[in-house]
Amino acid sequence: MKLRHKVVFLAITPLIVVLCALALFVRHQAVTLAQQQRDTIEQAYLASKEAELKHYVALAMQSVGRLCRSGRSDPATLAEARRILSTLSYGDDGYFFVYDLQGVNLVHPRQPELVGRKLWELRTGGEPVVQRLVERARAGGGFHRYAWAKPSSRTAAMTARKLGYVLPMPRWGWVLGTGIYLDDVDAALTRIDARQSRNIEGTMAWIAGLAILSALLVELCGLALNLSELRVADAKLRSLARRVVGSQEAERARLSRDLHDGISQCLVSIKLQLEAGLVRLAGDAAEREAARAGFGRTAGQLAEVLAEVRRISHDLRPAILDDLGLAAALAHLAQESTAAWALPFRFSSEGGMAGLDQEVNTEVVSTALFRIAQEALTNVERHAGARRVELTLVRTRRRLTLTVADDGCGFDPAGVALHPGRGIGLRNMMERMDAIGGELAVASSPAGTSVRAAVALCP
Repeated sequence: MKLRHKVVFLAITPLIVVLCALALFVRHQAVTLAQQQRDTIEQAYLASKEAELKHYVALAMQSVGRLCRSGRSDPATLAEARRILSTLSYGDDGYFFVYDLQGVNLVHPRQPELVGRKLWELRTGGEPVVQRLVERARAGGGFHRYAWAKPSSRTAAMTARKLGYVLPMPRWGWVLGTGIYLDDVDAALTRIDARQSRNIEGTMAWIAGLAILSALLVELCGLALNLSELRVADAKLRSLARRVVGSQEAERARLSRDLHDGISQCLVSIKLQLEAGLVRLAGDAAEREAARAGFGRTAGQLAEVLAEVRRISHDLRPAILDDLGLAAALAHLAQESTAAWALPFRFSSEGGMAGLDQEVNTEVVSTALFRIAQEALTNVERHAGARRVELTLVRTRRRLTLTVADDGCGFDPAGVALHPGRGIGLRNMMERMDAIGGELAVASSPAGTSVRAAVALCP
């Protein structure tokens, strides 16, 4: 996976996780609130139904109240009371029923086939309904939910939930009651559940849409940022390529001048001296002596040419860097600079350099730090006017730090970096550290200058 894809993934993943957690929380809260609302509405419906049932039973009691208060319990009086109660009704499925304490049905206008039958063991939905109604009446009256056949239903065997209310008639040993079917309550609650489910699904759809839109926005922002970074990186790469080409051409020009002005001229002089010596060798004794003296001078010039070749080779890449490592190369550089510029250069190393040459990126890091040291020492000699220069190489775990500090006059790093014709050496050092992923820090004041280059070693 490419780095930009990893960045976009790391940006989108927490967003999706947060939105999913928010969606789950919102859904849980919505379901909880919907259940609470459903329970509240159901309780309100049932409360109104209970009040309605109490009112109906109170009216039925008043209808037979005169007969009950008469104190008679003869068959004629009881028959009249049953007739009155069987004629009372409300709505399509509202009627009154009467049982005695043994569960014998006395009044049932919607199901007359049950009248006179003992229904004590009758069960609907696995529950002994008549027993429960009689128990409620004996306890002083109350409500009871049960399943019972609905008269208006097309199928006689179809039962529906019913809320019943019974009161005792102790003078006659009766249980008077009525009930309201709850299918309309169930239908209303079903509609409420459906509406709340649609609301929850709509909310989840909005959150999902928001998550998708947010992910797309992050992806688009990442793409825009990536394109911007690519343009900047491409511009930097082109600039760096131009500088590299320019540096290579400058190095070739310097090497060409060194070869032409130094080695080439010396070799031409040596060639002419050798040719003159060969001619003199054919002459008398004085000529031969002059030839031997000329060969001696030629040998001296050859030694100078060899020294110049070694100097150029060392400038291109010091062999000691490959043979003995960075610390030894820096120490040798300090010694050479001291001898060349009559300026005390002191080198020290800390942290143990053993095994440094076995690191994965040692060659690249060592070359970059050595070139930075060369550039820094050259700047000190040319511009600082320092009396003392210190080179320090420190290794701490997986990090290597080179510091070049002097007590010279200092300079303005920001101003030099912005000047188009100056600060080439400083820019070269920065570009070398950027190329290997290191850090370069320059601090300067009238009391001196410190160049600090730090880079991590590959594990």
